[in-house]
Amino acid sequence: MKISIKSFAAILVILLLTSCAGSSAEQKAKPLTIEDHFQLAFEAAGRGNLEEAIAEYEKVLKMDPKYASAHLNLGVIYARQGKWKKEISEYKKAIDINPNLTEAYFNLGVAYGEQGKLDEAIHYYEKALQINPKHVEALNNLGVLYLKRGKLDEALSQYKKTLEMKPDYFKGHFNLGYIYHRQGKLEEAVASFLEVLKIQPNHAEAHTNLAAVYYEKKEYRLAVQHVDQAIKMGKNVDPRFLERLKPYR
Repeated sequence: MKISIKSFAAILVILLLTSCAGSSAEQKAKPLTIEDHFQLAFEAAGRGNLEEAIAEYEKVLKMDPKYASAHLNLGVIYARQGKWKKEISEYKKAIDINPNLTEAYFNLGVAYGEQGKLDEAIHYYEKALQINPKHVEALNNLGVLYLKRGKLDEALSQYKKTLEMKPDYFKGHFNLGYIYHRQGKLEEAVASFLEVLKIQPNHAEAHTNLAAVYYEKKEYRLAVQHVDQAIKMGKNVDPRFLERLKPYR
């Protein structure tokens, strides 16, 4: 059957119209799910687009006000912005929804600790550890707070627990070394700081502390070696200590 040029053109127009209509339908955006908004918020925060992340988390919470993880993550973003009151509020909302959300208690401990509110910080770290006794960072931070209170034995206990949970936890070794040094247990302090350097060879603070301990032990050559290593790593060492080491170079 012969198709005239005019008829062919008409068919072509119909096909083109059909094709365009199908494409338009495919391009029509589907409504984003709550998980979509959560993922967009997470990705925006990762890129440092905090306002975009906040907007997406707020969309999540508009869809489900009891989405505990959204409150938790929103609190983290407010922390990055230095908005302490909003940060605290979001963590507490997360806990109201999910009383077993360990990270919310932990983050509250961090937030209160940074504000110098040690009683509140200790309370929330202890709450986090009631839920997860193996939360290494909570154990460590609790030790730091005990140390600030001058409770060396309690701090020492917490640091030892971190290493029971995670033997290669360099913060635990470092903090143990610091306590041992304060207690005059120089051999134990050296052992702890050397453990730090096995795990983190470029830990300048460990080198500095080792230099101080070796100086007290009258092992001056080792003190000089470690202080020089710290300086190479960019550590600013007390000039008075460097002056005391001059005769041993």
